Amino acid sequence: MNAVQTYRYLQPSALGATGLDLQTCGGPAANPRFFSGFLTAPAAAAAGLLAVAEVARTRYHQPVSPASLDPVVTGSRDRLRFESFSGCCGVYARMDVGPAGFDGDVVGHGTTNVDVNPPLREALARVGGIEPLHMAVGPDDLTVSTIDGAVVERKVPLPGRWLRGFAEVHVLTAGFEPRAEIPAAEAAAFLRRLPGAGDRSVLWALPAGRTLRLTSRPAPGAVCLAGAGRLAALRGLVRHARTLRVYGPAVRPGSPAVPSTWELDTGAMRLSLTLSPEPYRGFSGEGAALLALAADEVIDDAELVGALLSWDPTIDVAALADAAGLPDDRVRAALAQLGTAGRVGYDVADGAYFHRVMPYDAGRAERDNPRLVAARALVEQDAVRRDGEHATVRSGEEEYRVRRLPDGVLTCSCRWWARHQGQRGPCKHALAVSMVTAQAEVPA
Repeated sequence: MNAVQTYRYLQPSALGATGLDLQTCGGPAANPRFFSGFLTAPAAAAAGLLAVAEVARTRYHQPVSPASLDPVVTGSRDRLRFESFSGCCGVYARMDVGPAGFDGDVVGHGTTNVDVNPPLREALARVGGIEPLHMAVGPDDLTVSTIDGAVVERKVPLPGRWLRGFAEVHVLTAGFEPRAEIPAAEAAAFLRRLPGAGDRSVLWALPAGRTLRLTSRPAPGAVCLAGAGRLAALRGLVRHARTLRVYGPAVRPGSPAVPSTWELDTGAMRLSLTLSPEPYRGFSGEGAALLALAADEVIDDAELVGALLSWDPTIDVAALADAAGLPDDRVRAALAQLGTAGRVGYDVADGAYFHRVMPYDAGRAERDNPRLVAARALVEQDAVRRDGEHATVRSGEEEYRVRRLPDGVLTCSCRWWARHQGQRGPCKHALAVSMVTAQAEVPA
């Protein structure tokens, strides 16, 4: 079932003589105001917001007519974060505006979405010069409602795939490390050399002096670049940037394609694009969050940790562990669980989680995941027979053998495992075995 979340705005966003007015929907109130002030780098901020909006309206795999999806914005004390997924859910974009990026106050906190309509995109594209740009994130203070219904309401459907994408991305990026950093001039030249839109090759970028060198094979220290044309959204901001930083998981010769994050830093703000392992793969189907969703033993910890989150720009795990009376590893597991409901994200630059609340109910990601639903059904049907470190799972008329490797990874004799070799998370049979094993290990 392709359920959608409907957003309503009081009126369209606009860029006028008094500044940029972004309309919101949802959050701690129906139409909250998060921020009112001047952006210290208006042209860079306009380019960054355009990039996030451009990703939201683009399908990089099998391009079709542009989507009309609005970025999500989170206000948290001293910064604003704008986030979006591409129409194919294979690119995650985020713009982080830090304290140096604005002259004003984040007067509210919470998560909502902002209306970036075609007229606003056109207006942002014309922003230039050095004069500060005023931004008000929230409804227009001068809006007047009359008995004739002068207030404008616009409805925008937001696919449930976005929530599953948020759930997957935070789990994947939490394992990333910085792999390279190059100056903006070299970054601009590197971006110009990349293949154009429609390229589906999987390349690998290796640090080479002050730039990056592309190869066709993985090697230690390399960063995967799948579908290089998907980095096009960075080009509008590169002239304002100081550096390009690249993040990814550790790889070795023969490694399969993996996700990666590419981040431009202007000093006042950061724009990052996280790419899925292959152009045709959307984050919503990666399966990285399945084990966190299935882990019943961390649900209570997640409820406790969630109650202690306070919209800090970054989450201090050690401080949170002290406040909760839990060890660090249990807090990290609880944060992974909270991320599957959109309540936390992960910032690779800070190496830390951050707090947000998506406009979905807490169980949405779990209900929308077919493998998790199927695995729970197998457990309820008592279809799992454990045999030491191995197990047999009966599904329909077939039986599948699940084996635990020395590194703890569960393999399966099913077609899913044969096709993906664990690169897209566990199959439903291995997931069911994990659930039964976890239940057996819970103290009576």
